[in-house]
Amino acid sequence: MVSSLWTVSLILASLASAAVCANPRRPVDVQFGRNYVPTWAFDHIKYFNGGSEIQLHLDKYTGTGFQSKGSYLFGHFSMYIKMVPGDSAGTVTAFYLSSQNAEHDEIDFEFLGNRTGQPYILQTNVFTGGKGDREQRIYLWFDPTKAYHRYSILWNLYQIVFFVDDVPIRVFKNSKDLGVKFPFDQPMKIYNSLWNADDWATRGGLEKTDWSKAPFIAAYKGFHIDGCEASVNAKFCDTQGKRWWDQPEFRDLDAAQWQRLKWVRQKFTIYNYCTDRKRYPQLPPECRRDRDI
Repeated sequence: MVSSLWTVSLILASLASAAVCANPRRPVDVQFGRNYVPTWAFDHIKYFNGGSEIQLHLDKYTGTGFQSKGSYLFGHFSMYIKMVPGDSAGTVTAFYLSSQNAEHDEIDFEFLGNRTGQPYILQTNVFTGGKGDREQRIYLWFDPTKAYHRYSILWNLYQIVFFVDDVPIRVFKNSKDLGVKFPFDQPMKIYNSLWNADDWATRGGLEKTDWSKAPFIAAYKGFHIDGCEASVNAKFCDTQGKRWWDQPEFRDLDAAQWQRLKWVRQKFTIYNYCTDRKRYPQLPPECRRDRDI
């Protein structure tokens, strides 16, 4: 399994280099304090290289996390992350956007740790108007503990796209015409955290966190935000035609990106709620927008 993942990573890298990137600008060495602040367990965050790189530490007492200073309606948000190495079973490294109301919107990257030698699982989810249960899970085509990789979210009025190193791994289209709520009027903050979830994260909670391996450490850099900043009470953020992510080329994936998404689905998807007929006997309305369903 591992050798095949490394082989296909080389193929995908060549495809990615020839394709249009999710965002042509690639900011580097952005300092943590420019866009983010710690949220809890401040002593479990370690700073390096003048604050352009940090580590989150998890031990048996607590995890830790940080959040954006501002709230945003639409934009492009990314983070370079190096996951917890070794035996990471029971741990979750998270990067997500979320609003604060009861019927909240949320866009999730969750990286589920595993026993040594077993691959990480990347789970994504989308909440709209307080409704979630839209999980998709994939294996990554590389070892995310060996080096930094870029994880990005593109969010506009037309679609939400999850990217790994500029490779689209999931698309959630605006399906308001089908009666599905879409995030457009609740500003969201960006959150990152490392925490213990051994009641569900690894094999449904069968694999518990081995605290003798603590502290568990995840590293972050490239604290990029390019979004329409709004107050928490904003109902609309007028960016139509004014920002790069609203231009026509970002309202849908291009042909090459659709091919790469199809490739990821065929090779690495291990769960997709859209194809879970036991859980959803009737196809969820937003899944009708999916080209592969």
